[in-house]
Order: sequence, then structure tokens, then C-alpha cells
Amino acid sequence: MKQKIVISANMGCDKCRVKALQVAATTNGVVSVAVEGADKDKLVVKGDGVDSVELIRSLRKKVRAATLLSVEEEKEKAQKEETGKGKDEKEEVPTPIQSWHPYPPYELIIYEGHPSICPLFVW
Repeated sequence: MKQKIVISANMGCDKCRVKALQVAATTNGVVSVAVEGADKDKLVVKGDGVDSVELIRSLRKKVRAATLLSVEEEKEKAQKEETGKGKDEKEEVPTPIQSWHPYPPYELIIYEGHPSICPLFVW
């Protein structure tokens, strides 16, 4: 379930804005975060299965003032993608199978020469 969550937060300075963006981006399920509005006081969070209550709580801890304005499901794009998939399935080209043959193992043969003097008969 993809969602679009709009939050009004007290982001008067750049430091507060960056902090709010970091908190929103680290929340589970968030895909994208953006700042909108004339005063750049609205935070737009898009994601899949985002817990809006937990997001508001974490924003209130860091930014102090955060209000949930709206939560919308993004069904229109999913329906458009489904209608577009029927056309794309006919145009798909199968990918060729690529094979790779490994190099043969490297063999190292070492010959030790026979010593000319036998160690048993050393005087």
C-alpha cells in the first residue's frame, strides 16, 4: 500500500529542515521525502507501509511541532501501470543465455635434480 503523507512541521531554519528530513528518511518504509509549501513548512513523505503515527512522534521529538495534514493512497499510478503491463508483455524480448567457460586449472610441475653426492657416504 503506497502512501503519500503530508505533514506540517515547524522548520524555520535550514538546520531544523535538515533534521526533519533525516528523521523522515530513516523511518521504515519511506521511499522519498520532499519539502513543499511557500514557507517550506510542509514535509511530503512517500513510501510503502509507512506508520504515520510513529513518523509524527519521531518528528515531534526532534523538531517539536509537527501536525499530520493528510494521508493518501496512491492507487491511480498502480492502475495505470497494470494497464500498461499488458502492452509491454507482448513486446518483451527474451534475454539470451550467456555462458562462460572457466580457464583450465594451472599445473605446476617441479622436478628436483638428484644430488651428485650421496649424504650417506660423506667422509
